[in-house]
Amino acid sequence: MGTPSWNRVEVDRAALRHNFRQVRQLVGQAVDILAVVKADAYGHGLIPAAQAFAEAGATSFGVAEVEEGVQLRQAGITGQIVVMLGVDRQGAAEAVSHDLTPVVYTLEAVEALAAQATKVGCRKGVQVKVDVGMARFGLLPHELEPFIAALRRFPNLYLSGIASHFPKSDVEGDATTEEQYGLFQALLTRVRDTGEGRIIHTANSATLLRYPEMRCDLVRPGISLYGCYPADWLCPASGLNLRPAMRFATTVLQVKEVPAGQGISYGYRYVTKHPTRLAVLPVGYDDGYLRRMAGKAEVLLAGQRAPVRGMICMNACMADVTDIPGVKVGDEAVLLGRQGTGEIRAEEIARWSETINYEILCLFGSCNRQVYYDSEQPGTPPVC
Repeated sequence: MGTPSWNRVEVDRAALRHNFRQVRQLVGQAVDILAVVKADAYGHGLIPAAQAFAEAGATSFGVAEVEEGVQLRQAGITGQIVVMLGVDRQGAAEAVSHDLTPVVYTLEAVEALAAQATKVGCRKGVQVKVDVGMARFGLLPHELEPFIAALRRFPNLYLSGIASHFPKSDVEGDATTEEQYGLFQALLTRVRDTGEGRIIHTANSATLLRYPEMRCDLVRPGISLYGCYPADWLCPASGLNLRPAMRFATTVLQVKEVPAGQGISYGYRYVTKHPTRLAVLPVGYDDGYLRRMAGKAEVLLAGQRAPVRGMICMNACMADVTDIPGVKVGDEAVLLGRQGTGEIRAEEIARWSETINYEILCLFGSCNRQVYYDSEQPGTPPVC
């Protein structure tokens, strides 16, 4: 193993467990929780995050692709694993052999799964996705009944769930979700006699927070499990006390004094107004620290905020530490999370980046070395 990067994304397993338990407390024991761990658990690490949620009581997990589900099985994760993007003919074999539950919305996928189930001699449960307005994956409303009728022709398949997804449940004051849920309920009344232990689910983090009546049999929290809210306005009334699980830190590589009138970084977008002390950090857009944050971003050094000056480079940026005495080479700089009494949250970085907190977590996690620790077990060394 080579020398590790100066940059690291630290993930607190205890925070993951805490957030799952917060959702469980909110929805009660009668509603199941599918812990969404797709996209490398929103940058937190697919297997470590799933293991932490399992420790907290999770028995259902949501992944995007078959490959993720196989990785979870190979890591010893039991319970239901729902493949939310569905399967093709090649993926059908893996889904059946690893006991994954695929979402289906094409007859080609149904036929491939039926053929594989026949080959191994099992009955396979599948979940149907219906599109009530997202215009993404799923059957259109008029396609649901004939699709389920076609599914019935395959005796080794059965309908284990019907799901949908709402595109505007995080939009304050918008009634679109109520209308779409009404359409979904109307569709269910036409297929209510179908299914063996069938579950109904529609609720991502925003929906489960905003609409308790839409929690149905199961909820699908994603962003909330990682300690963030799907929208700022949902935070005060959410009923959840979430703890961010991700911290992004780096190391000061150089400290230098530059004179007044000195341009900093490419294009000299920033010129010093007075003698300035800079801490050079090995973080840039290759590490997910986006160029568009230039002129807005801040980092924590000695628990204090230091503005990032000039354009963010591919693998470097410069923080102004003129007003933070004592900063030296080797000091820790925090780009996301807490240091001392200071904190920078994903929502703030998202505003600087003109995006959403989901993307920030995914970027930082996918672009940097992940290390894991447990704040409930002080003194435990981080594990890569």
